[in-house]
Amino acid sequence: MVETPWDETLDRARRVAGEWLASLPDRPVGRPVEDGVHLDEQLPTRGSPAPEVLDALAADLGPGLVATPGPRYFGFVTGGSLPVALGADWMAAAVDQNVAARVMSPAMAAVEEVTGRWVCDLLGLPPASAVGFVTGAQMANVVGLAAARHTLLAAAGWDVGTDGLAGAPVPTVLVGEQVHSTILRSLRLLGLGSGRAVRVAADDQGRMRPDVLRDLLAAIDGPVLVCAQAGQVDTGASDPLDAIAEVVGEREQRWLHVDGAFGLWAAATPARRHLVAGAGLADSWTVDAHKWLNVPYDCGMAIVRDPAALTAAMGMSAAYLPMGSADPSSRVPESSRRARVLPVHAALRHLGREGVADLVERCCALARQAADELARHPGIEVLNDVVLNQVLFRPRAGDARELAAAVARDGTCWVGTTVWQGRPAVRLSVSNWSTTPEDIRRSTAAITRLL
Repeated sequence: MVETPWDETLDRARRVAGEWLASLPDRPVGRPVEDGVHLDEQLPTRGSPAPEVLDALAADLGPGLVATPGPRYFGFVTGGSLPVALGADWMAAAVDQNVAARVMSPAMAAVEEVTGRWVCDLLGLPPASAVGFVTGAQMANVVGLAAARHTLLAAAGWDVGTDGLAGAPVPTVLVGEQVHSTILRSLRLLGLGSGRAVRVAADDQGRMRPDVLRDLLAAIDGPVLVCAQAGQVDTGASDPLDAIAEVVGEREQRWLHVDGAFGLWAAATPARRHLVAGAGLADSWTVDAHKWLNVPYDCGMAIVRDPAALTAAMGMSAAYLPMGSADPSSRVPESSRRARVLPVHAALRHLGREGVADLVERCCALARQAADELARHPGIEVLNDVVLNQVLFRPRAGDARELAAAVARDGTCWVGTTVWQGRPAVRLSVSNWSTTPEDIRRSTAAITRLL
């Protein structure tokens, strides 16, 4: 092994990272997938000094890196990284704690407890809820639905953890017509089946209709799992959670899960809180921190009202493991895991309640600006009511996918595509702390120029 002093290696990493971050405001946002990345495919026989490895990686990977942390990346509801969150992420890597059992890292176990309470307070969720820090919204949905599955089947007299699903009274799952794909994949992973899910009709903004849900529930006997959402991924609209919670009720064999990966952050600002009214009445929630809170990948949060339900679904034991219900890994599927909570804690401590509200409001205002500027062009039709940070639009003539591809080649910004009401459309999401009104003006000008 070629040894290099810590300081020299970390100084080189800081320089490489600094050059990348400094390039974000001006570099082309997207990179053509077909160009690929050219790496030496042969494992070297002899090693290289650490600083040389870092320099080589920067040179090799640079042509294929997408400026997702930059101010004009508007795809996939992707936030950037607050400087304080990035710094805390580097600290998490340096201290290299395994946040499985409290005995492995009393410090990080305490950070998880405090940060979980902060998140629940900020989002208006029950303060005694259990919070598991997972990789992202996908795994948060898996965890929340696993807790639902375990609890619903236990109420029906079945221990799914011990006996599995064969012969079990499998819950009926109801999802909105515009359900996010991570919910469907969670159902597949948990053996509940995405194809078995009953679709509940939605309105023209993708919001689940409580009247249709009520009629469907009236015809169902046995355990029921309802999956609602805060923040439809194309329009930003949230299901009427208060009305849905009233329809679902508080019966023993019913569970309400809210997929609020980005939309639940609306609860952090007084001006948008009404959009997710009733969210606190659910049984479990999904939240993503590397979306609107702007922390580095990866960190999502699985939140469950009843801590015992989460521990029953996720807990593990072995003679060699000094673990109990209060240990961090009793709330997540992983054993060994890094201290991904630290950037979340740092971001919340840095921003405070007012700063989080300001971050959400600024992104919403910028999305409104983008929608207004696009709508002024006669060749563009804005398709959604811009209530959060999502703008959905399509060209009145031509193909939406071709427009998005042209925008990517131009490099000024990056937008995604979707299918809305049976036709391709373009989706622009403003989620980055560093985006400015000038970034929006540059981007909408580029989009309209390419029509």
